[in-house]
Amino acid sequence: MARGPLLPANALGAMAIGALAFGALAIGAVAIGRLAIGRAHIRRLEIDELVVHKLTRPEDGSKA
Repeated sequence: MARGPLLPANALGAMAIGALAFGALAIGAVAIGRLAIGRAHIRRLEIDELVVHKLTRPEDGSKA
């Protein structure tokens, strides 16, 4: 692929591109993790709300 010796400028450029790609992957992983945590938190709040609703307002049929 490369012709001739690898120049220091080319090596630095390749390292910079690699660092940018790695940084983008890390940022994406953090974003996906935060999204998953946020969804889990919302789901937990929904379940808590449902439990409180069932405890405070039982169905008419359960009073028998």
